[in-house]
Amino acid sequence: MPRKQQKKYSIGDELKDRTYRFAMNIIKLAALLPNTEEGRLVRRQLCKSGTSVGANLEEADGSLTLNDFVHKVDIAFKEAKETRYWLRMIIDRRLLTKNTVSPHHEESVELIKILSTIIFRCLK
Repeated sequence: MPRKQQKKYSIGDELKDRTYRFAMNIIKLAALLPNTEEGRLVRRQLCKSGTSVGANLEEADGSLTLNDFVHKVDIAFKEAKETRYWLRMIIDRRLLTKNTVSPHHEESVELIKILSTIIFRCLK
């Protein structure tokens, strides 16, 4: 007798693709940072948080429980906020020009809004 299929919680392909592109763009941006102690520190932190957003959404995709789904989306949300922090740091420390960083900063803000909406709707 077949087992009862459990409901799986899913992240749409559009958001997964968007966070993948975000990660790729963050890696490209990080490569532009100066090869100084400060630049290397920021590069490492930016790459870790910027790539973690999409990685955690991939983990959330197909979650069997709502709690697991929300937990993983919440981690992605926190990583997006950390990425926004490092992007602000790059602008404020003038490690790269504001024009270079701003599109990535704006995308991090948009992702934060999207992820917070997903979490809010799940917890309603």
